[in-house]
Amino acid sequence: MKDPKKTFRENQAYFAKLKNKKPKVLDEAFETLHEEVFEETDCLTCGNCCKTTSPVFTDIDIDRIAKRLRIRPGELITRHLHMDADQDYVLNSTPCTFLGADNYCSIYDIRPKACREYPHTNRKNMLSILPLTLENTRICPAVLEIVERMKKVL
Repeated sequence: MKDPKKTFRENQAYFAKLKNKKPKVLDEAFETLHEEVFEETDCLTCGNCCKTTSPVFTDIDIDRIAKRLRIRPGELITRHLHMDADQDYVLNSTPCTFLGADNYCSIYDIRPKACREYPHTNRKNMLSILPLTLENTRICPAVLEIVERMKKVL
């Protein structure tokens, strides 16, 4: 098994080279590999994203979740969220309040937009989020696998 620190340094160097790729080529490669890897991946066996990080909660997310929980948005914020240094609402603690012991999300169908889009490897303009994607290689085994496969095709 590879040393995670060494792998991260290798990926940093690789990502520096990706900055020179045409955005469309990069987007297409990520999207294709995202589809391949997530066909083979069961996120419920990991849940590391929910155990180690917090999504950003938008006002729309807060209103939707509070409505489902039958509480006021302010109560949701008071119980579970705080504003971070970037002035975004994030969870007070990890693992996620809504994550069960079985890695199922109790609010999956109304989860925050950031959760629905995670790990952001199938979106347009990947060039603009390469630093985030590099960090996500530390959190999500699927992202790491996407990057490892990317090294073979780009």
